[in-house]
Amino acid sequence: MLNEWEWEIQASQEPRFFGRRKGKRLRATAQGLIETLLPRLSIAPPFDLDSAFGGPKREYWLEIGFGGGEHLAWQAEHNPDVGLIGAEVFLNGIASLLGHVEAKGLTNIRVYAEDVRQFLPHLPPSSLSRVFVLFPDPWPKARHADRRFVHGSNLDLIAPLMKPGATLRIATDDETYKAWAREVMAGRKDFTDITGDAAQKPEDWPQTRYEAKARREGRDPIFLSFRRN
Repeated sequence: MLNEWEWEIQASQEPRFFGRRKGKRLRATAQGLIETLLPRLSIAPPFDLDSAFGGPKREYWLEIGFGGGEHLAWQAEHNPDVGLIGAEVFLNGIASLLGHVEAKGLTNIRVYAEDVRQFLPHLPPSSLSRVFVLFPDPWPKARHADRRFVHGSNLDLIAPLMKPGATLRIATDDETYKAWAREVMAGRKDFTDITGDAAQKPEDWPQTRYEAKARREGRDPIFLSFRRN
């Protein structure tokens, strides 16, 4: 989840980050995971993907803004031969993911605990088979449209990293973002919309706390899928 993220692109194209990185005080157990488990799972440039995961994986997937980590952990549990990278800056969300990793004994997750835009340029071309952007901050005001993660400049970074046939999945419950995401992706010649019924999730798309909250509050999410051409 990209909540708490705020950025602007300077003329130099260097990204600036604004916003809090930590919420409520972590409990002792969560803080312990941050201090002991996170260093073992952290991935930072320079790196080699195969080495970062202790050996080659069948595929590599990236989740940008993983929120509480439910989706990332589910995918890792059900795809043990896939290397999953989660990018998130919010410390409480990272701690939540680490709890899932420890509880399930997951070994195929790595974490980048900074702005993903600093990470993307270091990934090899055509190295990703799936990318997930689930329930990002909608930035509903028109003047903040350039802060929405599904944006041309970010997609220009992501597209070359995806293999031909790779899948980009986007979910949102915000009406403004629904229209925005469809419009932005419709203008991309490097992606083809393969969504089908946007109200229906693929079977391998588990519910997250953000989806559950949206439904409780009467907002119907959509689930979009795009194939890299």
